[in-house]
Amino acid sequence: MKKQFMVIGLGRFGSSLTRTLIENGHEVLALDTNENVVQEMASIATQVIHADSTDETVLKQLGASNFHHGIVAIGDDLQASIMTTLILKELNMPKVTAKARNDMHGTVLYKVGADHVVYPERDMGIRLGKQLSSDTLIDYIELSPNYNLVEILAPHAMNGRTLDELNIRAEFGCTILAIKTNDEINISPKAEDRVHAGDLLLMIGSNEDIRQLENHYERKR
Repeated sequence: MKKQFMVIGLGRFGSSLTRTLIENGHEVLALDTNENVVQEMASIATQVIHADSTDETVLKQLGASNFHHGIVAIGDDLQASIMTTLILKELNMPKVTAKARNDMHGTVLYKVGADHVVYPERDMGIRLGKQLSSDTLIDYIELSPNYNLVEILAPHAMNGRTLDELNIRAEFGCTILAIKTNDEINISPKAEDRVHAGDLLLMIGSNEDIRQLENHYERKR
């Protein structure tokens, strides 16, 4: 289903988001106060406007309430970020996602009406830190503060063993959802399916359970 998005703020985050939405077949109206940035994005976004998003009249004229979703991707100007979020919600935009620099900024954004707040810099730092700290963790998605969906590189200690033999769920409380071997993906693998060193394991579990699993196989290297 094609959706209409309004992206406000065309820094690295906003520009990347705009490109991705366009590539996925959606319409994007993008705004920024920097005319040079607007010109650079003119050939990418459906429509790009040089405007001040803290001006309620501007957002009203653009028909903010007619968009499916607004993303406030303003970086350094916290006041503009908060004011824009507030105005969009007062103009009855159905859903507003706002970028926050820190927890305090995020708290204020929620208080003025943001439906969802993202922390791209913080989350990228956490993700990179986790990847650098582990020899097996390839990627992860935080499902909640305590549970993650992770992609782990199967260590040599798992090579040739079936899921039943590994007994990951009983031993560590983690569930293997899929096994990727080269270009083949085994969705919902069975107990008799074997794991080979270098396979990518898509796994869900609590932070502590995943940490214990990694530590266990780290000691077996």
